[in-house]
Amino acid sequence: MTRKKKIFSIEESLPDLSGMFNNFSASPKPKQITIEKALKIILRQMEVSGNRERTISDYDLHVSHFKESEELTYLHEITYESIHLWLGNMDVSAQTRLTRLKCLKAFLSRCFDNGWFESKFWKNVKVKVDNKVKEGATDQEIKILLSLLDLTDFVQLRDATSLFLMYKTGMRVGTLANLKEEHIDFNGELLRLSGEIVKNREPLLLPFDETLAQLLSVLVNKNDEIRRAYKKDNKFVFITKYGNQIATGPSNNNIQKRLNRYAREYGLKNINPQALRRGFAKSLLEKGANLTDISRALGHSDLSVTTKYLYLDKNEVAKNLRRFL
Repeated sequence: MTRKKKIFSIEESLPDLSGMFNNFSASPKPKQITIEKALKIILRQMEVSGNRERTISDYDLHVSHFKESEELTYLHEITYESIHLWLGNMDVSAQTRLTRLKCLKAFLSRCFDNGWFESKFWKNVKVKVDNKVKEGATDQEIKILLSLLDLTDFVQLRDATSLFLMYKTGMRVGTLANLKEEHIDFNGELLRLSGEIVKNREPLLLPFDETLAQLLSVLVNKNDEIRRAYKKDNKFVFITKYGNQIATGPSNNNIQKRLNRYAREYGLKNINPQALRRGFAKSLLEKGANLTDISRALGHSDLSVTTKYLYLDKNEVAKNLRRFL
């Protein structure tokens, strides 16, 4: 045997290891794992996978509520019946019940993926919700509010710009809160959104018009003055009057609060982030944009989400189809 071969040769006598792994299982069985432990493992997996903090928090909240409400300890105690009992004891709207069920189902599916369940028995648990047609913001509502705002005042200029930006690009309010000057291409009149500020983590390009370019330009210049005055070091496009970022968390966004206030004060029911995005999507559809482009602009993961998002009622569908007869 050459010297080189001898380096990789094991000459010592070793024990027979064949029986050591007979009882080995990559994943603990349901009876061996508590719901609490499973939740901790899955939340950790989600953190490592880059899931958003809000999503992780929702898992923790709703799964813990289910466990405590039904007085369950182990995964194997979760049954079709226990899920129905949990839903039946909720004194909430059908939509809220559906949202909580979706979160629990997602958790259980992750448990299945980890090998802790042999079947997805929860798949047939359903909550029926009447899908009311949700309206989007209209050009008229946008014009009314913009005419009422004083663009010589910084806060109202900021609010007007955010309103117009969401309506003309379909941007989410969460993305807007994290928008920085580096994302704005004034020469190309294009928003170059990096994946880190987009919900689905996919980079996005959104064009904007000359009016929005002027609003953004004035706002960016005014932001510099405010940051210098209050000695703030950031490059966010939308800041408070003291130079700080407008959002401190998913549920604490100054822009969203201001839009809600304007809607109440001026009686404009469709002035909110979701209605602005929906108005953007419906406007594109009416102008002839195809569903695939609308879906990409909204940052949706697939077309089924977009079709539900548009909430087209039967009269709108009939009207759209008539153009092709």
